[in-house]
Amino acid sequence: MVLERGDVAESWRRQRWDSLRLLTPNWQSRLPGYRYEGADPDGFMTMPEVIAFISRFAEAAAAPVRTHTTVRSVKPGGDGYDIATGGGDFHCRCVVLASGACNVASVPAIQQAIPTSIPCITSLDYRNPNQLPDGGVLVVGASASGVQLADEIHRSGRPVTLSVGEHVRMPRTYRGRDVLWWMENSGLWNQRYDEIDDLQRARGLPSPQLVGTPERVTLDLNALSAAGVKLVGRLAAVRDGRALFSGGLRNQFALADLKMERMLDAFDLWASDHGRDADAGPPERFAPTAPPASSPLGLDLRSGEIRSIVWATGSRPDYSWLDVPVLDRKGALRHDGGVVDAPGLYALGLPVLRRRKSTFIHGAEDDARELIDHLAGYLADAGRGLH
Repeated sequence: MVLERGDVAESWRRQRWDSLRLLTPNWQSRLPGYRYEGADPDGFMTMPEVIAFISRFAEAAAAPVRTHTTVRSVKPGGDGYDIATGGGDFHCRCVVLASGACNVASVPAIQQAIPTSIPCITSLDYRNPNQLPDGGVLVVGASASGVQLADEIHRSGRPVTLSVGEHVRMPRTYRGRDVLWWMENSGLWNQRYDEIDDLQRARGLPSPQLVGTPERVTLDLNALSAAGVKLVGRLAAVRDGRALFSGGLRNQFALADLKMERMLDAFDLWASDHGRDADAGPPERFAPTAPPASSPLGLDLRSGEIRSIVWATGSRPDYSWLDVPVLDRKGALRHDGGVVDAPGLYALGLPVLRRRKSTFIHGAEDDARELIDHLAGYLADAGRGLH
């Protein structure tokens, strides 16, 4: 039984902005026994297309989905778990937590110090620039969501200031191919969680600065700056109505550039070692991220220059309904590659769950197959009285 709080593909229906397209090309959209078969494999699905894709998969797979069934609690009970929902109560031996990692916006506590005269909105609630008042907008966060929203809001005619912290720079195409072709074929995206040196850091990395457009453009900080977006450092504090920014902007640029260069070097080495140089153009290198001529360390939020704030600072899972002691002191789920620290409890769809690609649509299948093997073994042992 699959319990869904809304409709199939609910988060794609309710928690995405209007113009959003997938970051992954259509040829990478695949689920068990089902894949994109349209006429534009190198394109990027719009949100209505994503909703239709997932809905068709649910129908093709004859998935036993109970829609509009909100889970209120999951508790240990008897030989498994008791599940209370708005549509009745259930008992089962095993539970898979597939609610994802983007349930609640992660907004820093400094939001409480923002003057009440400035409306704030998160990337989960943002739909289009018409939600915002006229005038300047401060976008906080420069991952995939932050750079896309900064670009769209700037194109609406509003002056945009983008607060930049740690980020992952990535070109849309490299040597004539989509950068995600390189990540998949070189094996980088298939790297397993138990092969990563600093797994906790890998799971906390921001999403890469990518955008899916028909033109396959690269939307990095250089492009935003050239368009007129003002770049400032990480938002460190708000005091007496004044936003204070970190002075480490150049260091953030240099670190992101260095990591991108290392990634491109790895792609080149893989192509050379595996005889794939003929499949792509010659190696490329990109201009370093140019620091702005001047980057203010402070901004008076009462001056009228900033009329609204968009928090593009990421999101986190919501486990308020999970009444099982499996969360650490920071509220994160304790698990080993999706095998949760409780008998018969599993997770799917979290960052770098079992591979670097775990949170992407095409990353679900490999993780699911391995977890189902474990789950089936658990049930078999339970049937023999071993649990």
